[in-house]
Amino acid sequence: MGVLNKAYFHDEAAAFAKLESIVWPDGPFCPHCGSVEKIYTITGKTARLGLKKCGNCRKQFTVKVGTVFESSHVPLHKWFQAVFLMASSKKGISAHQLHRTLEVTYKTAWFMAHRIREAMRTGGLDVFGGNGGTVEVDETFIGHDRTVKPKRDKKGRGYAHKHKVLALVDRETGKARSMVVDDLKAKTLVPILKERIAKEARIVTDEAGQYKYLNQDFPGHQFVRHGIGEYGRGDIHTNTIEGYFSIFKRGMKGVYQHCAKRHLHRYLAEFDFRYNARDLTDIERTGMAMAGIVGKRLLYRDSFAA
Repeated sequence: MGVLNKAYFHDEAAAFAKLESIVWPDGPFCPHCGSVEKIYTITGKTARLGLKKCGNCRKQFTVKVGTVFESSHVPLHKWFQAVFLMASSKKGISAHQLHRTLEVTYKTAWFMAHRIREAMRTGGLDVFGGNGGTVEVDETFIGHDRTVKPKRDKKGRGYAHKHKVLALVDRETGKARSMVVDDLKAKTLVPILKERIAKEARIVTDEAGQYKYLNQDFPGHQFVRHGIGEYGRGDIHTNTIEGYFSIFKRGMKGVYQHCAKRHLHRYLAEFDFRYNARDLTDIERTGMAMAGIVGKRLLYRDSFAA
């Protein structure tokens, strides 16, 4: 039986049962008062599917309250389909494709995708390079920041008008973490690196000027000189992080095509999530994404903010 034949992808009651097993592994609790006692299931012809009532605070709720699915009128089994499609598509899936596949409006599909990306955001401050591990650091440019006017009086392509992305990859754990930055100056990047990377880590970068004095904070700093055609000396290279950027750019340019800066952090979270869970099966990755839905309510108006 194929993965998409599972009941919770098609049956609403099965979808609620599956979500309850994820959100309430130890049994239901009231999202309003936190009580785990006197939780009743409301039945009857007019009762909504999955509706429960707390005997303490007397308020009603479903398992969707307090998650990214709260107040959504989209059937829950279609949410499961959307999460699976986003978790299993290596370079992402466009809102237009979700709109056609799920048979919802484009506006709904776009908002669903942003809610799912929000669920994929870890928000953690994991420290990379513990125990002297190797961390590759690099930056890339994407899109067009319309708040910055490109300078046309100089030769070359120029990157001032593009969005700047900083990324780290821990070789030992295989994890990536990327973030939007305002500029690529040392005074901007070094504090971020000091916060996210263990001091004893060996950092590998290219020869960019912002990393020139990085050895003052990270004595193990090594770099390759791309400017002279050097792309590796033994295990001193940035090939791993270049591979991550390759997947990211193929998705952003080939699938999503356009992205405003205010949304970019969620797209980065999506690509980080899939990269970090690349060794899992599609269905395991879907379960991992579903586990991140709690406490991440995203209103439509908020989806336009950082």
